[in-house]
Amino acid sequence: MDDLAGFLRTRRSRVDPSSVGIPVDSRRRVEGLRREEVAHLSGVSVDYYVRLEQGRATQPSDQVLDALARVLGLDETERGHLGRLACQRRRAKSPSGRLRPELLRVLDLVTDAPALIMNHRLDVVAGNRLAGLLYGRQPRGLNTARHIFLEETERGLYADWETCTLDVVGHLRLAAGKHPDDPRLASLIGELAMGSDRFRRLWARADVRARTHGRKAYRHPLVGLLELHQENFALPDESGMELLVLSAAPGSPAQDGLRLLETLGGDDAPRAGSRTLGPHVP
Repeated sequence: MDDLAGFLRTRRSRVDPSSVGIPVDSRRRVEGLRREEVAHLSGVSVDYYVRLEQGRATQPSDQVLDALARVLGLDETERGHLGRLACQRRRAKSPSGRLRPELLRVLDLVTDAPALIMNHRLDVVAGNRLAGLLYGRQPRGLNTARHIFLEETERGLYADWETCTLDVVGHLRLAAGKHPDDPRLASLIGELAMGSDRFRRLWARADVRARTHGRKAYRHPLVGLLELHQENFALPDESGMELLVLSAAPGSPAQDGLRLLETLGGDDAPRAGSRTLGPHVP
């Protein structure tokens, strides 16, 4: 699903040679840095770098990876991703994703904001009442990557659809590096690549993103624009799942919109702990 060679190639192709002291003239035909330039700037031999990029050099030291990260201008998230790819770590199996019943009770306690529990594949494992009203359906079983790329296009629920697609692809790239032997993740990525030109283009860029908080805007058919703030909380049980809470600023139009949405929804939307949730999604 992901490989070191592809990641290194895309990272060096985006580095401006002049920014690292390499003169550029009209005769240069290479986009970004050459392999030998990366090797020289990183303090490793060209042969070693070529073997590293081809996956033939195993267990590079942290010093080498740090040097490569510096030359390629990697941020903290990309540096971690580079380390996982370079060391070729493999897990015997993906996280179980088992949902403790206590977490369902926590979801039901969140009454003023949509809240979801999501796994590393972006499957929604459970959601509270307002989450169901926001999505217009029972959120459990929804895969947000599939929802964004294959179901909700530019004029759908996501007001910042293009930004959402960047976040999703960046997240899935990270997940592929952490769980390279997850067949369900590989199947999802293949499905998205087959069904979406934009996904294929973004996936080829090999960008990684770890979004832990930020603005999330929805265009709801009943209450209009909802500008919310998303916070992601990793669950401390090695499940690979996160709790996502979408809150509205006090006194904001979004807060009024959520209150109206709750009123319009009546008592029809199921709660997180109801039996309609069914078994957990692994």
